[in-house]
Amino acid sequence: MLRLAIKILVGDKAKFISILVGLTFATFIITQQAGIFVGLMQRTYGFVTDTSQPNIWVVDPQVQFIDDIKTIKFSKLFQVRGVDGVEWAVPMYKGLLRARLAHGQFQTCNVIGIDDSTLIGGPPILTEGKITNLRRPNAVIVNEVGARDKLASEIKGKKIPLQMGESFEINNQRAVVDGFCKVSRTFLSQPVIYTTFIQAVSYSPKERNLLTFILAKAKEGENIDEVCASIRKNTGMAAYTSQGFKDLTIRYYLFNTGIPINFGVAVLLGFIIGIAIAGQTFYNFAHDNRHYFATLKAMGSTQELLSRMVIVQALVTALISWGLGIGITALFGLFARGTELSFVLPWWLLLSSGVSIVLITLGSALLGLRKIVRLEPGIVFQT
Repeated sequence: MLRLAIKILVGDKAKFISILVGLTFATFIITQQAGIFVGLMQRTYGFVTDTSQPNIWVVDPQVQFIDDIKTIKFSKLFQVRGVDGVEWAVPMYKGLLRARLAHGQFQTCNVIGIDDSTLIGGPPILTEGKITNLRRPNAVIVNEVGARDKLASEIKGKKIPLQMGESFEINNQRAVVDGFCKVSRTFLSQPVIYTTFIQAVSYSPKERNLLTFILAKAKEGENIDEVCASIRKNTGMAAYTSQGFKDLTIRYYLFNTGIPINFGVAVLLGFIIGIAIAGQTFYNFAHDNRHYFATLKAMGSTQELLSRMVIVQALVTALISWGLGIGITALFGLFARGTELSFVLPWWLLLSSGVSIVLITLGSALLGLRKIVRLEPGIVFQT
């Protein structure tokens, strides 16, 4: 009987294809918009992911997210180093500074100043040059995307990327390109420039305090959460694990920006499209095939068996549509790779979209099932 249900389903090719197209489009909308949202959220804390050496971030207690820069006293660095359970702690500078390029154009950049002695906190992947090059006078390492795009020179409409040894100015001071790196794309897509802490401080406008973060690592075997609590108690600063700092940033963007609402509306639109198309099609499908189901009733088929047949039809339709929709979404992600568009497709998003499409299809199938349940077997004798 279940095989017969599938034959009835695919027998009406026009309606079968229309419901597949509708649910495939709904899958694409739901998964693609959710994937862009997840990718955008990952960009907000990409700097924490790139800085993998420390497992504790010490910041001002009023900091709300990674780019909420609030400076702290340098003396706090020594207090953190004195906390039990801390293996090491180093300073870091992070700020938005204006660079003046060789052709006179100005560009706001993310300037990262890492510890001069240990060079902890440097870029995750170097594509050209060495991290020790930063110890040279005025040396900086620039991310590849920024060097090719916003920091590139433009000659006769053609962009010429930054080259090794080229120089530009940051806050009226010379910076020499001594390496290139790959980093996670930033939320606002500014170029990223790495240098030493002392050099970054010299680039920045003069302030009383210029220490942005204290990067620390707990000793082997120590409970990181307990070490963070000890740092908070002894220094009065906020201390987060790497994951905790990411969570803090995500919460800020979720509850203080309109991003979730904007993407939520798009995902909701996908649900509405799926329910509308699937519901109408399944209802019409049940109506057009009522003679088949009435015949089965007349032959003694129970309501439970007919319900299973409809559920099988719904599941087959949902799985095929989900597979097609995910395939189109994956192709979209492939073409979007390396562009400004943020898009990721984690396994849990695939699973969530699959469950969503199954629920949409089963819910829509109930509309057709109600009509089938109410069928009178006697209609098979009607002309």
